[in-house]
Amino acid sequence: MNTSRLGSLFFVPLLFWWFLPARSLAQSSPPAAPVVLHAARLLDIQTGQMLTPGEVLVQGERIAEVGRSVRHPEGAQMIDLGDRTLLPGLIDAHVHLFLHPGAEDLQTVEESVPQRTITATLAARADLMAGFTAERDMGTEGAGSADTAVRNAINKGFIPGPRMRVSGNAISILGGHEDAIHFNPAQHIFSNATYANNVFEIVDVIREQIKEGADFIKMYETGADRLHDGEYSAPYQYSEAELAAAVHEAARVGKRVAVHDTAEPGTLYAAQAGVESIDHADQLGDETMRLMREKQIPAVPTFTISEYFADHAASPAAAQHEHEMLDYHAREFRKQLAAGVPMAVGSDVGPFPHGTQAREFVLMVQYGMKPLAVLQADLLNGAKLLG
Repeated sequence: MNTSRLGSLFFVPLLFWWFLPARSLAQSSPPAAPVVLHAARLLDIQTGQMLTPGEVLVQGERIAEVGRSVRHPEGAQMIDLGDRTLLPGLIDAHVHLFLHPGAEDLQTVEESVPQRTITATLAARADLMAGFTAERDMGTEGAGSADTAVRNAINKGFIPGPRMRVSGNAISILGGHEDAIHFNPAQHIFSNATYANNVFEIVDVIREQIKEGADFIKMYETGADRLHDGEYSAPYQYSEAELAAAVHEAARVGKRVAVHDTAEPGTLYAAQAGVESIDHADQLGDETMRLMREKQIPAVPTFTISEYFADHAASPAAAQHEHEMLDYHAREFRKQLAAGVPMAVGSDVGPFPHGTQAREFVLMVQYGMKPLAVLQADLLNGAKLLG
């Protein structure tokens, strides 16, 4: 498969998979007739083999058969998609349903949690209609566990949206990433994350988030990123021991920990602790890459958000800096691929418009991955992250 075919693989196949994420709003309606989809091709994502032709049998809410030819039960509806390619619904392993374009810090100050929750339901629909049938919401940015309600509403068929894995509010330190640092201290503006400054507080917060419905835990491991004279850096926020305590506590109840993590030594600490993913991963040292390869911890590069910030910067100087940061990450990404670091696909959508995040696939190909490898990173590694 070459890059030019990537777009055609994404376009029509997803029309069918949009039917899958939520139950019918009419819960008491009789079961729908079986549906058979027929298309010129079907991608076997596990093997990378293109089957010709391809068919999918859907019975109720489940895919019953997939292959070159499937059963055609009596009364089944036949949909011929012609010269199209069938593949599974896409996964975005890093989204923010509760964010939209504009100043993130002001959204959480000016908009109520009910208002942001309504916005999140619209974002979920936009992502679904763009072909994303499963997502991992990486923090509500100050809306607490409201993502639990959105997830449950989707699962019950009340609203359309992808199948969601949610984390509630992300965890950070006092004065760390997502804290309200540049506001008037006398106004006591809340952080967009939940404070946890030591092991005891980390455990308490994790227990509270799981009580409120979190599927996994999101932690900010690095603070503000800096690129100066070609040297990239970001301060770490939690020690390896603190991250290990978080991983241990989450694992006690069958949950996992994902981290916002851009630079050494924070990325090393996360790999040593055994997190489920290292998101952003702008800078990974040799030992970090070795551990990620051995433990099969995927990096989630989120190039699309970086490109969006570079293209929408407030000044030419800021745009140049953002582009330099993106170029640095692209060079590091190629090193990570050469070192065998597993990848998953996540866009960080929210600060840029929901429903447009398929750009992440294009950028991962542009920066060094083969199209099939990107799809496998998304549909295989992404599925593992979502559990």
